Amino acid sequence: MSAEATLLDAVHAALRDALLSDRRVFLLGEDIGHFGGAFGVTKGLWEEFGDERVYDTPICEEGFVGAAIGAAWMGERPVVELQFADFVSCPFDAIVTVAAKTHWRSGIALPLVIRAPFGGGVRGGPFHSQCPEGWFAGEPGLKVVCPGSVADAYGLLRSAIEDDDPVLFFEHKALYRRLRGELPEESHRVPLGRAAVARAGSEATIVTYAAGVDLALRATDGLDVEVLDLRTVWPFDEAAILESVGRTSKVLVLQEAQRSSGVAGLLFSFLSREAFELLDAAPVLVAPPDTPVPFAPELEDAFLPDAARVRAAVEELLEY
Repeated sequence: MSAEATLLDAVHAALRDALLSDRRVFLLGEDIGHFGGAFGVTKGLWEEFGDERVYDTPICEEGFVGAAIGAAWMGERPVVELQFADFVSCPFDAIVTVAAKTHWRSGIALPLVIRAPFGGGVRGGPFHSQCPEGWFAGEPGLKVVCPGSVADAYGLLRSAIEDDDPVLFFEHKALYRRLRGELPEESHRVPLGRAAVARAGSEATIVTYAAGVDLALRATDGLDVEVLDLRTVWPFDEAAILESVGRTSKVLVLQEAQRSSGVAGLLFSFLSREAFELLDAAPVLVAPPDTPVPFAPELEDAFLPDAARVRAAVEELLEY
């Protein structure tokens, strides 16, 4: 482990180390070259690796995601950066109709990573703050990853780039410079599809991911509550969820996506199907309302889950 780093540092380091270790890896996206990306994640990589490994693209998500799919089809390992996750709606068809189905219909690998900053808390308004992970969760052939720690951001991204399936890698933009931790060694990998216990507990389980992990830990400080970080939200770690809920008998799902979006619906369906007899109370959901993300700071603060709301919901669940 090295000195303390931000989540942004971890993503940058993972990209750089992947470029150094595999000539098939290259980056493409809007303003990722000399400008260093909308959030500065790729800063310095164009100067180090040049135009052949770090491609600035036109403002056309359909075009450069399609090009990346073609490159992956031919054996390269492209890593796409979208400036904001909201813009993933533009190449949606290419992702779910082409990328997700390629291995099934042809038998060949499609090693593609699409990175995208998502989530609110940075006053981005309704068009730059969405959480679209639920749009892709449940889609056969795709993997959807949402890291909630510095070490996981590095290890999950390295694993995603080395994976032979298309991976959507959502990075919570509010965590880029706020979340800090030890930057792991180059050999560090986190397997896709495996959850992790962020804090052990015995009275209830909070299932969450990305910014929800830090929020859950802060909100339940002093309570005997387990926090389970999904890390990969699709396909999620069914065994880890059942193991945790089997010990605690109560579960709360925390997400930043709106109540009817995100992955909560898939989780609740799974819990009702596989964990009904393990539960002593109905599962609880803490999520924003079904409205667009507000732009006004005071409205966005009221929209997003906060520690007080999470703690109140947990305490009510514990008293059931």
